[in-house]
Amino acid sequence: MRTVEVRVPATSANLGPGFDTLGLALSIYDELTVSALDGHEIDIAVEGTGAAEIPTDASNLILRTIRYAYEAVGRQAPGIRIRARNGIPHGRGLGSSGSAVVAGLLAAKGLLDGVATFSDADLLRLATEIEGHPDNVAPALFGGLTIAWTDDEMPRHKKLLVHRGVSPLVFVPDRTMSTSTARSVLDPAVSREDAVFNVSRSALLIAALTQSPDLLMAATEDRLHQNSRAAAMPETDSLVRALRAAGFAAVVSGAGPSVLVLADGPGRRLDAVAVADAHTSGTWQPLMLAVDFLGGTVRASAEGASSHEL
Repeated sequence: MRTVEVRVPATSANLGPGFDTLGLALSIYDELTVSALDGHEIDIAVEGTGAAEIPTDASNLILRTIRYAYEAVGRQAPGIRIRARNGIPHGRGLGSSGSAVVAGLLAAKGLLDGVATFSDADLLRLATEIEGHPDNVAPALFGGLTIAWTDDEMPRHKKLLVHRGVSPLVFVPDRTMSTSTARSVLDPAVSREDAVFNVSRSALLIAALTQSPDLLMAATEDRLHQNSRAAAMPETDSLVRALRAAGFAAVVSGAGPSVLVLADGPGRRLDAVAVADAHTSGTWQPLMLAVDFLGGTVRASAEGASSHEL
């Protein structure tokens, strides 16, 4: 029985203007121990954040992803035992489904070590096939700040290191928002003026995140998706506006409803929490995080085994 241990970070996509393109890995993690079993037994147990909402039968996303990866290399999946410890909130715009897909692929890679090979490009392609877009799975796989795009129908990515002065803060509400609902309210077309606006801000955001955190306020402005989604999550929109009015680079995290603040120093995050506390009446959990630079990892569970880092 081969057993592997997998660790995958949360992610925040879009980062304001970088719609469906930019993503950032954050220091909240799902951790799994996955074993290949004789026969076709399924044995899944989940603890931690949102555990009660996660299926433990054949519909489990991690299990389905493992089987997808086995099929992709022409192998029949064995029975699978999964022990998951979830830290990533579900349905909050922190890439929980993308992280689950990445966890399943890394588990399959580890279980098939010596039998089949998965390159970084293979993992990104398979993850995008399952998830539907690469903006969350790329940072979950590779860590840091990622730019994701499609070239000749293949997903691609570029990983960038984030300036050490950038300090993420996430406000997580006690309600959820489905990605499909958040996408359904988007305008099917945008004006050239708004397109140019977002192109300029996306380019500026790369510079702000990697070199000049003092530019984060201007760099996180957006005209493509956040205004359209405001009516669907008014509390999120209100908090973003209050934080930005106070000088904080706040954006909707992914499809929402969480709010991401890209502070230009760790001390500034306490000031942002004070603004949120004064403004909001609902329940928002502030998480002071770091940028995860490593991305997803898989290692054999035997003592002393070295970690495979993507």
